[in-house]
Amino acid sequence: MITLENLNNTHRPVKKSRRVGRGMGSKRGKTCGRGNKGDKARCGYRQNYGREGGRTPLYRKLPARGFPNTRFQSEVAIIDFDLINAYYKDGEVVNAVTLREKGLIGRRAAKQIKMLSSGEISKKKLSIEAHHFSKAAVEKLEKQSIPYKKLSPVIE
Repeated sequence: MITLENLNNTHRPVKKSRRVGRGMGSKRGKTCGRGNKGDKARCGYRQNYGREGGRTPLYRKLPARGFPNTRFQSEVAIIDFDLINAYYKDGEVVNAVTLREKGLIGRRAAKQIKMLSSGEISKKKLSIEAHHFSKAAVEKLEKQSIPYKKLSPVIE
């Protein structure tokens, strides 16, 4: 049983911060360990990473390589048979509208839906509409004779 008597402090002890500027005998007097003059000796100094004191910084000298495809990628929502079993009843249609209503995909997130085969689909009378199906998902749907419809991909 855990009581206050047998609790241990699992955190490191708080290290006291050194007081600076308290005379020459304290090892941190006068310049307080900052050296003499320059930006780093002044108060309010913050190191600006990537700045090289007026000369062109390295990250601007290096060439830009490759092509970022992120602007043109289309998000695909992944739906498994486990989710369908948990959220859908007999006679319902599994499509983008019902998935959004049940909160399984975001309101603005994915433009396309892909069905994956993880989990077993129960003997419910469903009809499934999606843009993509994995091969294993198609095999499971055909084995259980569940109607499915492949939608054309959404183009923006």
